[in-house]
Amino acid sequence: MSQEQSTTEATLTNEAEVNTNPLLSMVVEKDSELKDYLVEYVGTKLNKEDVTVEMITEVMATEFPEFVLTVAEENFLLGYKQGLSDAELSERETIQTK
Repeated sequence: MSQEQSTTEATLTNEAEVNTNPLLSMVVEKDSELKDYLVEYVGTKLNKEDVTVEMITEVMATEFPEFVLTVAEENFLLGYKQGLSDAELSERETIQTK
């Protein structure tokens, strides 16, 4: 195995680890009426007893894509706005230190 191939494989492994959200694999506890409904619905739909956040997300994306898309768009826009704000603040701090 070449050094370049080994580095590429290590990078892919690290990216996979970084892009994995541990909250997705959490089993959802039924501590509200909405969670109870979602867990029951998804559990029945997927024929699973323990329902994770990822399972609920997949079913919601399939059956109610407008909702998931709206949440994703809002999250993206807020993140983008925060990134621009951070860049502007960093630029101002850099100018002030000179």
